[in-house]
Amino acid sequence: MTDLLKRAYDPEHFREQAHKLADLLADHLAACADQTETTVLPWMEPDERLAKWQSELDSEFDFTCFWQQAIDDTIHLHHPKYMGHQVSATIPLSGLGDMINGALNNGSAIYEMGPVSTAMERIVTDWLARAIGYGPESSGVLTSGGSLGNLTAILAARQHKSGFNYWNEGNKPGFHPAVMVSEESHYSIARAIQIMGWGDRGIVRVPSTPDHKMDVSMLEGLFRKAGQKGLTILALVGNACSTSTGIYDNLESQADFCEEHNIWFHIDGAHGGAAAITPDYRHLTKGIERADSVVIDFHKMLGVSALTTAVLFRESARSYDTFNQKAAYILHDVERELWYNSAVRTLECTKNMMGIKVYAILKTYGPQIFVDYLSSCYALGKSFAGLIKSDPDFDLPYEPESNIVCFRLIRKGLDTHENNTLIARVRQRIIEDGRFYIVQTAFDGVTYLRTSLMNPFTTIDDMRELLHEVKRVAAKI
Repeated sequence: MTDLLKRAYDPEHFREQAHKLADLLADHLAACADQTETTVLPWMEPDERLAKWQSELDSEFDFTCFWQQAIDDTIHLHHPKYMGHQVSATIPLSGLGDMINGALNNGSAIYEMGPVSTAMERIVTDWLARAIGYGPESSGVLTSGGSLGNLTAILAARQHKSGFNYWNEGNKPGFHPAVMVSEESHYSIARAIQIMGWGDRGIVRVPSTPDHKMDVSMLEGLFRKAGQKGLTILALVGNACSTSTGIYDNLESQADFCEEHNIWFHIDGAHGGAAAITPDYRHLTKGIERADSVVIDFHKMLGVSALTTAVLFRESARSYDTFNQKAAYILHDVERELWYNSAVRTLECTKNMMGIKVYAILKTYGPQIFVDYLSSCYALGKSFAGLIKSDPDFDLPYEPESNIVCFRLIRKGLDTHENNTLIARVRQRIIEDGRFYIVQTAFDGVTYLRTSLMNPFTTIDDMRELLHEVKRVAAKI
């Protein structure tokens, strides 16, 4: 045993470091909350930041200075003026769960390697499944992100709707499977289909209505045309809600169509599926309980740290045949359908103790904390839309249903292309200034500023200040 190893593993050394880091993080959270920390993103060009941290690697190490610099130098999601991508301002307790995960390092492919996290995962996925309206025959698993979650669900659809053991037999000549998706679906859906080797041909894109919902009136015709082209539709994917606009599909109509044609109904609810557990926004997800599978990210609208995604199945048994592959040193035949060996139901073998974060939050605050988090953020979306509509200099392209709000500044005398260029330049300058963080999107040939109001402590004054900042920056361009 070397002296270096002894020092690295010394419990008292760890205790001292952990206390210092906890103090730094608590101070950071406080500074974000009261906005004494004025910068959301300390902008630096990528190559410049790479050079900075490359030089830091060779400098003398000071524990407090190193961690403080890492905190200061990154984006601050707990700042009320963070309004960018769909990642939660985490409930701080979730971070403590991450610390336990890192220190204990229980990789839970099988029960023995993660006994506590395995039990907790079962409890929290059962809770969420019941909360969205699934019955006692349902179950779920946790996985690392919505992309993996969507792939897992679509693989299940492939296995159960193809008419043969797709996992073992693979692609068959003359059999061309496909999935119907909204043109507004997240790119992970198309990526999952192409990972399976179906190519772009395996994606049947359904146009959207002017209010950005899947146009269900076109489903029957597209289904028929797909058959005429030699395609076999195995599944349909609904949005709850779309990533770009935050708009929910008509899930009830989609469920009706899937039942009529005996195809798998999957809902990508990574961002907004959790609205199903709230009294005020449950109506947006009407029909979610009829889906064969649903993906919901705890790390988006439920305040948990990334990555923590639930893949829920209306019928538990359907989740066990998706990966019909046996690793003899891990799984015995008798164990294949035992809930406590998660390796049979997910792509992951080694997996984080992600369930402990959700369990700890549920145990400490109860499920109301999740309701409060989502409801507060969604209410901010409505308030922000009201501000935009009251200002003639801005355009609100649709009435938001969630905390995702798209808008644009309109400058008289500019055509669409010129206004699009203006919007992109405004956004970049706001990012470089650092006091706000927002993103941009485009649909129907028009570029919009896009906000995801992920912090329940963002106020109407913060949103009013953002609109003022957009005008101020645009006036200088």
